[in-house]
Amino acid sequence: MAKILKKSALCTGIWEFIVEAPSIASKAKAGQFLIIRLHEKGERIPLTLADWDEGEGTITLVVQAAGKSTREMTERFGEGDEIRDVVGPLGTPSEIERYGTVVCIGGGVGIAPIYPIARALKSAGNRIVTIAGARRKDLLFWLDKLEEVSDELIITTDDGSFGRKGVVTEPLKELLRAGGVDRIWAIGPAIMMKFCSLTAREFGVPIVVSLNPIMIDGTGMCGVCRVEVAGETKFACVDGPEFDGAQVNWDLFLARLAMYRDLEERALKAYLGTMEERV
Repeated sequence: MAKILKKSALCTGIWEFIVEAPSIASKAKAGQFLIIRLHEKGERIPLTLADWDEGEGTITLVVQAAGKSTREMTERFGEGDEIRDVVGPLGTPSEIERYGTVVCIGGGVGIAPIYPIARALKSAGNRIVTIAGARRKDLLFWLDKLEEVSDELIITTDDGSFGRKGVVTEPLKELLRAGGVDRIWAIGPAIMMKFCSLTAREFGVPIVVSLNPIMIDGTGMCGVCRVEVAGETKFACVDGPEFDGAQVNWDLFLARLAMYRDLEERALKAYLGTMEERV
């Protein structure tokens, strides 16, 4: 059991949870994730480690209310409540080295996991250019945190309500055309990571992406999170979640993400129906 110490709304539909988990906080590294189960009958869902404080023994989770379990967590769990299972840290940490100039791209809720990576890369002596993007202004968060660890922060919104109007690949192309970029990290919606990877490959700059496939056990046993990278099958939970974006079979990855969409929609509908009955 892990107690929720603090819960706060970051922006529309996205919440921050600070959770008591000293054993995880003492071992956490940038790029890793957790698997949680809210209660005895809950599903296992992966969540990226957005931050941690070893001294306080806490971890920070950023959760977007989307499917059944994330809606349940953001709507029914609050300060003082306990999460049934919190397992981690899982996955291979980010390869933090001194590369030179690194562009870190966070799209939507991907802003949360890109933050500790940018922070670690900055601490390693890199120059950090961060691009944060969202569909509109009210879906942006943690810009102050990103600014603290960035030498330059570029903000984009699809509708132009804040920062530059457009998608994250537009400033990325400008930076790559100008030259001097040594490496790219991109985390966000799969389609965003795909086009960032295509852009990086066009300019011959290495790109790292963090994949979010369907996942169950998180230890490499079930095989559900398999992805194809450089023509080989990899398991995102143990071989990743980070991979060379230029080598990912994005069409297969996107297809696998949609495999259980009908079931996911049915589960959410059933949950919402239960909530209406309680009201």
